[in-house]
Amino acid sequence: MSFSARLLSLLTDFSETLTPLLGASATAAAVVLATAAVRLALHPLARAAARGEKARARLAPKAAAVSAAHGGDPERMRRELTALYANEGASPLAGCLPVLVQLPVFFLMYRVFSSAEVDGRANALLRDSLLGTPLGARFADVAGTPQQAVFWVLFAVLGAVGLWSFLRARKAAAGAAGAAEATGAAGTSPGRRPGRGRAGDGISGQGRPGAGAGRSVAGAPGAGVGAGLARALPWLSFGTLLTAAVVPLAAGLYLATAAVWTAAERALLHRGTAETGARPE
Repeated sequence: MSFSARLLSLLTDFSETLTPLLGASATAAAVVLATAAVRLALHPLARAAARGEKARARLAPKAAAVSAAHGGDPERMRRELTALYANEGASPLAGCLPVLVQLPVFFLMYRVFSSAEVDGRANALLRDSLLGTPLGARFADVAGTPQQAVFWVLFAVLGAVGLWSFLRARKAAAGAAGAAEATGAAGTSPGRRPGRGRAGDGISGQGRPGAGAGRSVAGAPGAGVGAGLARALPWLSFGTLLTAAVVPLAAGLYLATAAVWTAAERALLHRGTAETGARPE
């Protein structure tokens, strides 16, 4: 029996347990509760990812200074950045790896909630309904009928979460830009001509100190990956909204539950701090 079939069997049993209490909506409740249970079990990985993100943000000003100091020597810049992260006990990929570990679990659950068949057998979950709307129905299947109201509520939830995430990320990016500008200003002393370093001050003559503070540190290990993820993540919830419009209702419930959990989890783990960027030290 495949992992998908085992998961489907567990969810079916869970739905039957809830049926005396919730009736026809028991399967929909089982989808939501099972998604929340899995996310709770994976919460330690989310905490590890948050620690990695905070470490990268904390070291961003130092990494920018190293980039400015050794911009003319990429090999030395990579060595210095590697040493910086090692001395601080951090990794530039620390926030990404826990997320990657979770992806197979999310893919498995999404497959079970969106596939008409699992291991060649009809997916029993999709035969049930939520408030009269079949869990196997897509938005296009019920458009123009009262059953589409369930989808509109789903879209409203996903849209609200997407907007909240986008605004939060934009605010964090603005804070990171301000911190970078402050770091660059602090790196240039009054009375010294930009582009010239004193002997022994550790600053290369290739550019003024702090000149790279406002840019991504191109030579940092994993910097491109981290920067790319940082730009893409704010839009993922909106992508989830589009996905929910074309997948079965069961998969949409999974996506909405996961989106709400993720938003609440990030708000908890990053409370009081910006999600990207850091204050100059």
